[in-house]
Amino acid sequence: MARLMCFATHHKSGTVWMRRTIQAMGWAFDLDWHGIWRDEAMWKVPAEGRAFLVNWAGYFPPDLWARDDVAFVHVIRDPRDIMLSGCVYHHFAAKQGEKWLHEPREELGGKSYQQHLNALQDDEAKLLFEMDGKHRETVEEMRAWPWGDPRVFELKYEDLIEDTDCALFGAAMAHLGLEGDELETAKKAFWEQSLFGGMAKIDDRPRHLMGHVASEGALKRWQTELPPAVAQVYAERYGADLAALGYEADDSWLARLQAPAPAEPHERAHP
Repeated sequence: MARLMCFATHHKSGTVWMRRTIQAMGWAFDLDWHGIWRDEAMWKVPAEGRAFLVNWAGYFPPDLWARDDVAFVHVIRDPRDIMLSGCVYHHFAAKQGEKWLHEPREELGGKSYQQHLNALQDDEAKLLFEMDGKHRETVEEMRAWPWGDPRVFELKYEDLIEDTDCALFGAAMAHLGLEGDELETAKKAFWEQSLFGGMAKIDDRPRHLMGHVASEGALKRWQTELPPAVAQVYAERYGADLAALGYEADDSWLARLQAPAPAEPHERAHP
């Protein structure tokens, strides 16, 4: 059993879902969870006893990787859906938790990322701005993850959102060393925080969750929401990343695009 159970996600890749699940497990097991946001945060790692360690940008310090009492769960998502979800979310996300969105930027003439995004007038301009902004950072983070480490259980959002029997999540928790009643409790926590489970009814969702979830976890949004002109640029810039992350073998996905409905990105539902 790993003493330090580490979870890594990425922006708009099921982070709120995983955070709420980890919190529920922490309460059930009487265990703390600590955000390891930078190398200097290693002081938070307890000297003894189990704990959950998390990072929502897919990064853990080298000193943590060097330990022999750790195991990891890592969640990624189709980058095209990340971009669509992020473009919507960044129109209105509050300063709390997304401070970077509201900071004035010299390259934007003193406007913040959010102000600039809201000032753009059409879908394509908004998506191209997002593509070269936060989305680029997120894809770079996913690519920089230490792939192939046997201590990591790799997960895709697309598989988790269809894991209605919680078997896949259970396998990930078993990888961390949970077994018996703890394993069943972890699976229950996952189900209770899932859109197909305890959060299926909108009235049961806490207010904070409402700002992150509105598309009911829809998969392959890019097929119907990504404008062809933007998709072409995306294939040129991120085609290699889609292949490396296991989402596409080539650019043939462009032929599977369907004409998006004429709606502004900020009017669309988003996970």
